[in-house]
Amino acid sequence: MLKACSVDSSMDDGVLGQVHEPVMLAEVVSIMSGAPEGRLVDCTVGAGGHAEGLLDSLPGAELIGIDRDLEVLALAGARLARFGGRVRLLKGNFRDLPELLEPLGVTAVDGMLFDVGVSSLQLDRPDRGFAYGNPEAPLDMRMDPDQELTAAGLLNRLDERELARIIRDYGEERWASRIASFVVAARTRRPLTTAGDLVDVIRAAIPAAARRSGGHPARRTFQAVRIAVNDELGALQAGLEAGASLLAPEGRMVTISFHSLEDRLVKQTFRSLAGTGKYRTLTKRPLVPGPQEIARNARARSAKLRGLARLAA
Repeated sequence: MLKACSVDSSMDDGVLGQVHEPVMLAEVVSIMSGAPEGRLVDCTVGAGGHAEGLLDSLPGAELIGIDRDLEVLALAGARLARFGGRVRLLKGNFRDLPELLEPLGVTAVDGMLFDVGVSSLQLDRPDRGFAYGNPEAPLDMRMDPDQELTAAGLLNRLDERELARIIRDYGEERWASRIASFVVAARTRRPLTTAGDLVDVIRAAIPAAARRSGGHPARRTFQAVRIAVNDELGALQAGLEAGASLLAPEGRMVTISFHSLEDRLVKQTFRSLAGTGKYRTLTKRPLVPGPQEIARNARARSAKLRGLARLAA
């Protein structure tokens, strides 16, 4: 049996008390219920919401939960403790799935979940620097706090052309070149160190008329920098390919993504895998949350869920 991860006793009680509603849980459980009831891997376990729902609904299943962040793994450990030996939690990046699972003797799994992007828990912590709403927050944005590269390091080091590419490609920001130019000019006066520093530069770079629509002017740039700092798209591509290779016959993979770049990558990867004749897609079009879920949890509104199954041997 798998061993449950213990919770770090130094965790703040207020942080441990935060319970965030898992997005599209009913749809995740429905798709996973079609797989053999064996071993599941939650590649982005976070605070354990999806994992808890799956373990409750599939009493014969065991689950391995993976996350880059020890703090949220502690939350998952607390939430999932009641399942005892059915759970094992690991710190790591899902791009390294084979290396993470090999020491456990795991060479095949029956279900795999990727709930990708930044978690609500990370967004809600000002000291993590993911959100632009707190001007004093550090420019950090690391999903793994042990990682060396931060948002400040990236913004203060990269040349203007590469910054513009990141903001354009990962943020789909029409003013990418102008923002990159303003960042380079600003950092010659002093390094950018806080969310407020970056927001001020973005506001100065985007013309006033363009700032009047489309939401907060910093939203796209913050998304782009976060994706680059954590190599989110590279990790997702590697994780999907590695995860698919680990699926047992009739095993299922579910992904939940929150912006078009992620969803496009998942769609293309699933289409390519289905083309090998070893897999089939389970969702002709992505599933989306219903109006009731969006009313309960506004952060669910942009979610898109896709499913893939490995064919029987």
